[in-house]
Amino acid sequence: MNNAAATMGDSALAAAPPSDVAALDEIGGRMSAFLTLTKPRIVIMELITVGVGFLLGARGSAHPATFLATLLGAGLVAGGAGALNMVLERERDAQMRRTKRRPLPSGRLEPIEAAAFGSLLAISGTLLLLFGAGATAAAVAFATLVLYVWVYTPLKTRTTLNTAVGAIPGALPPVIGWSAATGTLGIEAWTLFLIVFLWQFPHFLAIAWIAREDYDRGGMKMLPCVDPEGFMTGRQATLHALALIPAGLLPTVIGLAGAVYFVGALALGLFYLAASARFWADVNDATARKLLRASLLYLPAVLLLLVLNPLPA
Repeated sequence: MNNAAATMGDSALAAAPPSDVAALDEIGGRMSAFLTLTKPRIVIMELITVGVGFLLGARGSAHPATFLATLLGAGLVAGGAGALNMVLERERDAQMRRTKRRPLPSGRLEPIEAAAFGSLLAISGTLLLLFGAGATAAAVAFATLVLYVWVYTPLKTRTTLNTAVGAIPGALPPVIGWSAATGTLGIEAWTLFLIVFLWQFPHFLAIAWIAREDYDRGGMKMLPCVDPEGFMTGRQATLHALALIPAGLLPTVIGLAGAVYFVGALALGLFYLAASARFWADVNDATARKLLRASLLYLPAVLLLLVLNPLPA
């Protein structure tokens, strides 16, 4: 018995990782959890639109340091907003399959440290924008934070109009970029805002339809949760995709982009509309996924066309 116990003890010691390795694993796990709080995929997409707005506003004349400060500041604010959003939604996240493994519902982080982390990022990003990109860019970024965290997030459990409200902060990143490059909020900035604003409706309605049961479990009042047949959901997606076609052509009309952009934006708009119309005609998970894929093609392609075919200032 003593030999067996000794053998088992030796095996356990051999299997246990050294204390320094365990400590490093714990640090790595916490760093990963904090990174997850920032919603990095959303941050990356937002930074792309920030960058496009900046490049269109600068037309090659701005200093690289301002560009970098804009991207870093906007990224910090966006990451902070994501973290604060997770703090507010931690109980609802625990009810949904797609979010229950997030750092807060899974217990990897405490709400107080997540709130402190998110606040630090948001404040740091706003200050960096203020001193590195100008007061206008900082103000737009701060407005984005307030609308996303303290307006959109609470509305998600109260009204199906939350998607329309959430689309406002979702469309402000290119305005941050434009204002950082120019110091102004001209018609060009609001044209970029309108394109991203309208693009979001078919995109998010497709996601909401696919995840409607999960959203319902979490108490989220997304349109598909109160529209079991999907008629209103499909109609809203299609109408916004239709409105996006003329909105997508505005950059050429106002002298921001050239003829190549015009043709490409028109083709992409019709493609997006066709996917939305198919979803409306036959609302199901398959057509919703096709619409989602179309949305993920439309926006990067339109932004690329804007960068490749701008008109001189």
